[in-house]
Amino acid sequence: MTENERTRIEGMLRYERALWKGGTRFIAGVDEAGRGPLAGPVVAAAVVFPSDVSITGIDDSKRLTPTRREELFEKIKNEALAVATGIVTEKEIDRMNILRATFKAMRMAIGSLSIRPEHILVDGRPLPEKFYPQTAIIGGDRQSYSVAAASIIAKVTRDRMMVAYDKVYPEYGFVRHKGYGTKKHVEAIRIHGPCEIHRKTFQIKGWESR
Repeated sequence: MTENERTRIEGMLRYERALWKGGTRFIAGVDEAGRGPLAGPVVAAAVVFPSDVSITGIDDSKRLTPTRREELFEKIKNEALAVATGIVTEKEIDRMNILRATFKAMRMAIGSLSIRPEHILVDGRPLPEKFYPQTAIIGGDRQSYSVAAASIIAKVTRDRMMVAYDKVYPEYGFVRHKGYGTKKHVEAIRIHGPCEIHRKTFQIKGWESR
């Protein structure tokens, strides 16, 4: 590990280090993937690391290549004390709205951890329920090591789901855009209409056209 990488990691561990120093052992980083797409689920992940963690390369999943995310996914799963995900389907998103669905996915991920966290670090807004002491961090996937790791787990989990959906609905190109509203995806919706995994409340111009 280079000195620059060591320094970067230490900077991203500042929230965790402060809590560990204060006697908090189990800290869960929490993040989501899939709030913005027109199709597919929203996936949240929670990751609890030991205090001696040192995985090179962990960063906001959006800054990493797909290959690097896959590599780090396996390392995180192997070296974390606990990893869990929560998945809320597109039908539930349509029923409850994306913000509530995101919070539900996060609660599911936290509740599925094999270790009960003593504190959570959550990307963006705080969870409305105060089941655990929490710190909400704007841009947490770039500032907290645990949150960044959660962003990787959530992103890879969701991307794998969208690749599988591509085999069922090949006309939409999910393997390429993972459900996001690219020009080609929008055009496919206009030609074929929405499929079962499209979020019907995420309206776009021409959605009803076929």
